[in-house]
Amino acid sequence: MVISISQSAAAAKVEIPTAPRTRSRNAALDHARTFLTLVVILHHAVIPYTYFGHTDPKSFLGFDGIVLATDSFFMAMFFFLSGLFVWPGLAHKAPHIFFRDRLVRLGLPFAIAALIFIPLAYYAIELRAHPETTFAAFWWKTVTVGPWPSGPVWFLWVLLTFDLSASLLFRISPTLLDPINRLSLRGHQKPADFFYVMVAVTAVVYIPLRVYFGPNNWFEFGPFSVQINRILLYAAYFYFGAGIGSANFESGVLGSEGQLSKKGMGAWIVAMIVPYVLLWVLITIKREVLGNPPTQPDWYESAYGLFFVMFSAATMFAILAYFLSHRRSEFSVLDRMQADAYGMFLVHYPVVLWLQYWLYDFNVPAIAKASVAFVGTTLISWGITWALRQMPGVRSVL
Repeated sequence: MVISISQSAAAAKVEIPTAPRTRSRNAALDHARTFLTLVVILHHAVIPYTYFGHTDPKSFLGFDGIVLATDSFFMAMFFFLSGLFVWPGLAHKAPHIFFRDRLVRLGLPFAIAALIFIPLAYYAIELRAHPETTFAAFWWKTVTVGPWPSGPVWFLWVLLTFDLSASLLFRISPTLLDPINRLSLRGHQKPADFFYVMVAVTAVVYIPLRVYFGPNNWFEFGPFSVQINRILLYAAYFYFGAGIGSANFESGVLGSEGQLSKKGMGAWIVAMIVPYVLLWVLITIKREVLGNPPTQPDWYESAYGLFFVMFSAATMFAILAYFLSHRRSEFSVLDRMQADAYGMFLVHYPVVLWLQYWLYDFNVPAIAKASVAFVGTTLISWGITWALRQMPGVRSVL
């Protein structure tokens, strides 16, 4: 809710759009990408049933924990995985070819989703408040008057912007990301070193914007939207990924024989749990001590921002460590799903909102509703994507 790369990882397909046709695939990164697609679906499936701010009559406090966790890492990790293949692609394609491919894989799906899928999704919410509204009237108001939310597909236009910025920087200096690549080489044996630098850099680019703009402000212009305080965070993740992928991939932090794959995810789970618990401590302080004010003191936002970037980076490393250490596992549903993951990301939002609309009046527990929403959305969006990919020309985009 993606070009050949140096050495044996060259052909992994992880970018959330689709990777180009290559000689082989990196199963670990492929599984991570597909897993994240399921995390996106889970995130949207449980949001109406959270305890704080729920929009359905039923709620469950545990879903607040899921939303806090997923929102704190999954989009940043998507940008990281997408960046892995950018630098080699720029090295092997003329600028106009690279730009054309990005428009096809990112710009075209964004335009279609913004004009069709997203209005269809939000029409379910509109009907709950104004059941007499027709879809035609709602669509026209959305695209002419607004608001025109983009849902999760805001990721596509932001990634396209990052790709184009990378194209410009590559033309200025192809060696611009060498410092990150050297850090990746060091991370082959000491992945914690890469982690510490990543936390430090993302803290520097994220915390000041969070303090200045607050936690929830969005830039919005038509369907083009992005959370303001996270834009540099996402850019940092994207360029860390680009630096790793720029050269010497198998000798770097994500190499198949590196320490990240050999030692597993135990230490990274600990590194996840500590900041996650501290985030909940701060949330409790905000509600029980500060009185849940609309704006928080600068010290609060700074502390929250620090724990946020720590949790985000640790969670990403834990996921990568798991899939790297299990890259040779036997059949997995992730293998079956990976070819359709990008399409599922694109089409799942109207599916999940309409399932939630249908479930609204059922007097069943929140866990049951969320389970139906998650499983139903996964299967339906998977089926829709599979059907779309049978159409001529669609497979080259999805």
